[in-house]
Amino acid sequence: MIRLLSEDDVESWLALRREALLDAPLAFATSPEDEFALDAQALREQLRRAPENVILGAFDEDLVGSVGLHRDRHRKAFHKAHVWGMYVTPSHRRRGLAAQLMSAILEHAAALPGISWVHLSVSSTAPEARRLYDAIGFRPWGTEPEALRHAGRAASETHMALPLDSGRAG
Repeated sequence: MIRLLSEDDVESWLALRREALLDAPLAFATSPEDEFALDAQALREQLRRAPENVILGAFDEDLVGSVGLHRDRHRKAFHKAHVWGMYVTPSHRRRGLAAQLMSAILEHAAALPGISWVHLSVSSTAPEARRLYDAIGFRPWGTEPEALRHAGRAASETHMALPLDSGRAG
């Protein structure tokens, strides 16, 4: 089941996010040290900013995947939404959950008045995610070399965009 996270899901999401950051440190700009400082109350306040700032969760009794979306807060960029934090726990991969999460988050974005573009960034260490985003119709518009560094390794990030107002064609 895919649904919007509520304040009741905060502790589960924080645990899943910690898992994601430890499991794939070069797939996310945030480090565990940064994220662990995020307390439950701060996340609850973030969730109260729905519908323009949401986290969707995939549940199989427990929370096993999530993806976030936030609308750009600047007036001149208010037509853009940004996908962030896509993660599915290893035990639930290859079941289509990432595609379901992306479909649901794009539906949410499309329902927000005035949103015509959805942006995301994908790490060079996440080729499966890149294939999914390509299949959905996201198109790259730039690559940042060595965008992330961790434990003596570096990863580039490809920035991608999907137009919602033109049939998802790039």
